[in-house]
Amino acid sequence: MTDVFIRSSHHDVAAAPLVEGLIREYDERYGAHGRPGGARSELFRYPAEAFQPPLGDFILLQRYGRTIAGGAFMSHDDETAELKRIWTHDDLRRQGLAERVVAELERRAAALGYTRAYLTTGFRQPEATALYLKLGYRPLFDVSADPVLYRSLPFEKQIGRATGRPGGSPVRPPAESLEAATARVGVIKQEQEARILTRLARHGVLAA
Repeated sequence: MTDVFIRSSHHDVAAAPLVEGLIREYDERYGAHGRPGGARSELFRYPAEAFQPPLGDFILLQRYGRTIAGGAFMSHDDETAELKRIWTHDDLRRQGLAERVVAELERRAAALGYTRAYLTTGFRQPEATALYLKLGYRPLFDVSADPVLYRSLPFEKQIGRATGRPGGSPVRPPAESLEAATARVGVIKQEQEARILTRLARHGVLAA
């Protein structure tokens, strides 16, 4: 058995299993109408350049040419890379593939100089929450609260030359309801998107 990581993009044919698999899973768990355009619009929220060096990366794990897992990261600031698109083929779960993908993303992010990995998962993905806790990610939410009151569950982990250091980001309190949590997540995403697109433009990595 030969597994190999390759660099890819949302738009590559080889990445179609990841992209379509995530869209199908997110729409099944959260509803295709949970956001304008469903999960597809969310996956293509950022340009492909956001997930390419020197600021990001997008990788696939392939076995004999077949895409079996993958993930990506993009830049928040000089220290923080956000891990996204973590996926494993439905038929190959519980085999440690997601752990390998996360470790490879952390390694590549550290090689680009990042010292903090940040990520979020949804409130209807308990297996993802368990994975990130297992991998040493610090929850930035109250783990004793109903995850519905967050909707999006954030985590952080120090990587690269900061490995082993404690994270210092504040833990967010739960919202009063799912509606309030949804509104708060919407504001956070808008602020992040504006900041990330500004950063990409400043580094000259956006397509003309």
